[in-house]
Order: sequence, then C-alpha cells, then structure tokens
Amino acid sequence: MKSTLAWLETSANRMGIGARVVLLAATVWLAALSTAAKVQVDFNPDIDFTQYKTFAYLGGTNQLVMLQLNPDLINERVHRTVAQQLTAKGMREVKSTENPDLVVRYWATSTKDADVSMVTVVGIYEPFIGSYWGFWYTTIMATTQRQGTLLVDLIDPKKKDLAWRIYIIRRITNSDKVWQQAEQDFAKGFESYPPSAKEVEDKRKERAEHPPKDTSPQ
Repeated sequence: MKSTLAWLETSANRMGIGARVVLLAATVWLAALSTAAKVQVDFNPDIDFTQYKTFAYLGGTNQLVMLQLNPDLINERVHRTVAQQLTAKGMREVKSTENPDLVVRYWATSTKDADVSMVTVVGIYEPFIGSYWGFWYTTIMATTQRQGTLLVDLIDPKKKDLAWRIYIIRRITNSDKVWQQAEQDFAKGFESYPPSAKEVEDKRKERAEHPPKDTSPQ
C-alpha cells in the first residue's frame, strides 16, 4: 500500500490541487481497505435450502490467544446473532433434541497459527475442510496478519454434511468494539442465505474451476 500511496502523491504533486483532492480520497479508501473485514460465504450448490425450517445451536470452540476476548461472551453473542439472522429468514430455533433441520456450530480464533482441523470437533460432525470445502478454507486460512477469525457452520444433521458456512476475518485492534463490527459482518454474510439462483450458478462454476485436490496415495 505504501508504494501505491507514494505513486499517487508524486502524480498529485505534478497535477496540482485537484489531483491532491483525489489523492486524499484515495488515501482514505486504501486505509479503509487495509483494515476492512473479509466476509466470505461458502455453501453446497446442490442443496435445496427451502427444505430447512428449523435450527438448533450447538455452540463452538475457541482458540483465543493474547487477546481480551471472553469465550463465554463470544458463545452467547454468536448464538444471539445467528438466531436473529435465521429467524429473520423465517426459520425457527428448536432444541438439539427436537430433530432440527440444521444445527449451528462455530469456531473462533485470534491467531493465524490456529488450525481448525486440530480443534476438538463440536458434536459428531467433522471439520469440513476437505473436498470442495477445502478451496475457501485454504484460501482464508492463508492470511499472514494476526487477525480474529470466526467460522460458523450450518450443518444438515440428517446427512451429517455441511450446507452453508460463513467466514469472518477481521484484524482485532479494539476488543471492546470487535463484536459490534462482527455483527455488521454477520448481517452482510447472511444476505446470501439462502443463496440466490445466480449465487448457486456462480458457486457451481467456482467448484468446477477448483475441484478437490487428490489426496489419495500414489
């Protein structure tokens, strides 16, 4: 980013006051971009999401390193926020013993070195980091800056298969404000639940372009 700003400043000095205004706007935009959250949604494009009417919250697990973040508070707020988003979509929360159509779990970490595959699995469900889910998991976890990562799964308990997932990656600079920001990130991500026909089409194209890697012994 520094090299980009240097180039803009040189150009602005050559072009006068009007260009300096452009430089100021570009500087603000680049600074915002560098601290903005990354919100990514992944889902199974072959699922009919209209079949899901109820959900149950399972909770999650945390790897919170060197940050003043309360795991119990995160659990409570993930529950509240996801429930708000799904009930707004017309779904109903039930207990895990009441045969829900979807179950919700989360995984949170405050360090780039944490690996979801090494975390104790919540319930009876696998981490879902292989097959077609591996493309975005690998891409997201390749970040090099210390950031907070929150991953929320909507799992079909009858099929024991992942239906929909949201990743939220945000650099944590103020733990008091992080959840207010995360709620906005959730709202942005859940705009894509259930996925639209175009999103389904795009996801099928993406998965065709990024098939699962062959990990079988040669």
